[in-house]
Amino acid sequence: MSVLTRVTDPHIGRHLLRDEGEVIVDEVMHHWVAYVRPACEAIVALAVLVAVPWLPVDLAWLPMLVVFALAAHAAWKAVDAKRDRFVITNMRVFRVHGVFATQLSTMPLTRILDITVAKPLHGRLLGFGHFVFESAAQEQGLRDVRYVSRPDERDLTIQRVVQRAGLRGPRVN
Repeated sequence: MSVLTRVTDPHIGRHLLRDEGEVIVDEVMHHWVAYVRPACEAIVALAVLVAVPWLPVDLAWLPMLVVFALAAHAAWKAVDAKRDRFVITNMRVFRVHGVFATQLSTMPLTRILDITVAKPLHGRLLGFGHFVFESAAQEQGLRDVRYVSRPDERDLTIQRVVQRAGLRGPRVN
């Protein structure tokens, strides 16, 4: 396993309740649009780096500092987006995210009252949307999940899992 894979993999399997029969139904990574800002920052950093040789030597440290800051921020945002996973299982939905410190937010299927799928115009054109979960709890760690690719399919997947678990209405086979 490469170092890059080790750094960017959130190790979803270790969060599953395998003894209870929990299985992954869908693992959702960010849509490619979430990587546009880090890519733009990296391009700006590269453009500034290319311009450094034409600056006076005594001022070259300032653009190099800008290059380092932009490149570090772009890398941070890209790894953060890569490690942010939303997982649908047969028992719950959960989200794992964070670069150095990992945060796990879980919601059992029984607590999901409503799912809002927000699709802005550019999201409809590019194929992504955002989920907003409403639950019986006032404060929750899993509320907004942004940049979900194929949001309508993912919403139907959650609805199917809830229906099959017999949590809403009569069970349909």
